[in-house]
Amino acid sequence: MFLFKLRIPLAPAVLLVAVLALGGCSTVASWVTPYKIDILQGNVITREQVQALQPGMPREQVRDIMGSPLLASVFHADRWDYIFTLQRQGQEPQSRRVSVFFKDGVLARHEADDLPSEAEFVASLDARRGQTGKVPPLEATEEQLKNFAERNKPQAPPLPASAAPAPSTTQFPPLEPAR
Repeated sequence: MFLFKLRIPLAPAVLLVAVLALGGCSTVASWVTPYKIDILQGNVITREQVQALQPGMPREQVRDIMGSPLLASVFHADRWDYIFTLQRQGQEPQSRRVSVFFKDGVLARHEADDLPSEAEFVASLDARRGQTGKVPPLEATEEQLKNFAERNKPQAPPLPASAAPAPSTTQFPPLEPAR
């Protein structure tokens, strides 16, 4: 109704309102960001795993320690590559690599990036704890242990076989007719 009294053509007025509304979208878009999931790819590799590798280990033992390799090339049968990447919203991507070399079916050597310990890796996953720096205590008090023991008391042992009633025997017809 206001537009008709000022005798402003409708099309330019609508265009002006649209431009003003869309101009505000850039401000709102900077406040609101979409959720981006964490992308974890490859084998989790820690310093302790690499320290456990010893020259002369068979392939199976290396696989038990490190897991199955992410890359095992047909062209490089004596080399396994373990690659790990982690991308999280608001953080720099993490990338680690370990290459294991075999000779005659046993571990000859390995090459690795600078790797975190297992505790450092776990701490890097928990963003909330990483900000506060506190690790929650993982100890139970004597009272908690006592309550747990009371709730989980072993049940009475089963009756001996002599006291249990004998199972009834059932007669079944023969499988094939008698000849």
